[in-house]
Amino acid sequence: MLSRPRRNRQSAAIRGLVQETHLSANHLVYPLFLVDGNNIKQEVSSLPGNYRWSLDLVLGEVEACLKLGIQSFILFPSIEDQYKDKTATHSYSDQNFYLSCIKEIKSKFPEACLISDVAMDPYSSDGHDGYVNDQGEIENDTTLPILGKMAVAQAQAGIDIVGPSDMMDGRVSFIRQSLDDAGFTNTGIMSYTAKYASAFYGPFRDALDSAPKGGDKKTYQMDYHNSVEALREAELDTLEGADFLMVKPALNYLDIIQSLKSASDLPIAAYHVSGECAMLIAACQKGWLDYETAMPETLTAIHRAGADVVISYFAKDYAKRLKA
Repeated sequence: MLSRPRRNRQSAAIRGLVQETHLSANHLVYPLFLVDGNNIKQEVSSLPGNYRWSLDLVLGEVEACLKLGIQSFILFPSIEDQYKDKTATHSYSDQNFYLSCIKEIKSKFPEACLISDVAMDPYSSDGHDGYVNDQGEIENDTTLPILGKMAVAQAQAGIDIVGPSDMMDGRVSFIRQSLDDAGFTNTGIMSYTAKYASAFYGPFRDALDSAPKGGDKKTYQMDYHNSVEALREAELDTLEGADFLMVKPALNYLDIIQSLKSASDLPIAAYHVSGECAMLIAACQKGWLDYETAMPETLTAIHRAGADVVISYFAKDYAKRLKA
């Protein structure tokens, strides 16, 4: 045999020479759940090792991550029911603690890249990403001005990249125009381009108490049977001014990540969602898998599929591993 592929696998040094995929801390985004109050670090029971943080304590967590090389964070608010209404008015209120957190984190760590969540569900009394009319229908065009106000308020607070996760048609264009009209031409948009109606969001909804009060999200999130539809969404988001295209979830949608990477010149992000992480954590706690080997293999697979940006609850642990 003249060709023996095993020759390039015979030592760690040689394997390093031919390694094709290199996932660094620069590619990672760490999600953080924020709550109003002080001295709060409350573990999410369905996502062990992840917490709801009050501002005073999350500052230390951000600092620790920056020291590990993680520079980017995606922030999600857990809003008390008393502030929720049908039109999500608290999302752009001066009294919204989420906006105060953004200001404080950005003031203390100007080098950090902060990514927001733009959708009605954390603030909606209906628990949906869009406006729900009296017939229970999600009104697409009624939702857009609300999202525009939300995005501008976040940009004013200091967010670097807004993340519309709502899946309303035309929202990227509306948000881009709203940001530009308000003078925030440098604020980026990471569009949740192919966000599927998935079974793997459970722990996230537990963390934010944001599950729908009625019905489901299948009229606006994508059908998991479809893949070509993701290309259509990507084309629209690109034409409307998106700066990043996101696929969510990640592991069950590696083919979608690869398709968007092949079809687009924009950076591709993938959200390794709470349920995907929780499954691996549970298997490792049972002793069925080894976390220190399964975790980096999982994140590398997402990057290898074509994700330039990997959003994962494992980001901090992966960065620690790189430092070790």
